[in-house]
Amino acid sequence: MAKPSGLPSALSPACPRPAPFVVRFAGLPYASSVIDLDTFDVLSFDCYGTLIDWERGLLAALAPIYAAHGAALDPEPVLERFAELERAAEAGPYAGYRGVLVRVLDGLGAHAGFVPTPAERAAFAASVGDWPPFSDSIDALRSLASRYRLAVITNCDDDLFARSARRLEVPFDWVVTAQQAGSYKPSLENFRRAFARIGVPPAKILHVAQSLFHDVAPARELGLATVWVNRRQGRAGFGATTPSDATPDLEVPDLATLAQRAGHRAGR
Repeated sequence: MAKPSGLPSALSPACPRPAPFVVRFAGLPYASSVIDLDTFDVLSFDCYGTLIDWERGLLAALAPIYAAHGAALDPEPVLERFAELERAAEAGPYAGYRGVLVRVLDGLGAHAGFVPTPAERAAFAASVGDWPPFSDSIDALRSLASRYRLAVITNCDDDLFARSARRLEVPFDWVVTAQQAGSYKPSLENFRRAFARIGVPPAKILHVAQSLFHDVAPARELGLATVWVNRRQGRAGFGATTPSDATPDLEVPDLATLAQRAGHRAGR
């Protein structure tokens, strides 16, 4: 994923470790540049793009709609256009995520030269629950749940996330949705609502997410340490996520890497 920050990956030899199993983080706003993973009690996660493969799910849901209208679906441009349309839809007065997806599909159709049918709008809006987890999500969450309490802060409706949660198989201690907050990340309100519900100091929470725009930037503004799960590593652009130059504290290529590091810190 193209991000001109020079931030070292957790697997890169360029990422120095001052002691065994202590990871050095880049760009920290703290006096020390070393964070001990044992200092965190809670991991908060973004869901879509981090745990759920939303780009794969989006394209699978869009493919039959484009085909029905004889429109070509070029994945990367469509994902980038999705990001623009979703950001615009979420920036206005709050509407449920089904409504956001309907507006996005209408915008995609207008660009491609077709008008979605009511059935296509409904199917696309409901497709969220069909989007698959990343291959490492379930095992990594199980491992991390043995070390931390887990939370989700997601830009989704309650019922849609409930379907995704069943696919992830690992229960979360706290779930904060956009529907509950009445706003979408990067609004700080979503994180503040999570803080109030979780009830531990922000210094004890590590936020884990794929989106620099929706998650890393606001989380860091509120003083959270952040992990960027760079799911698009090796691919150009930001895909279905709004571009951002926010700097995370740690970059990992997948969730399995974070689980491995946490396991090492626990001495397993």
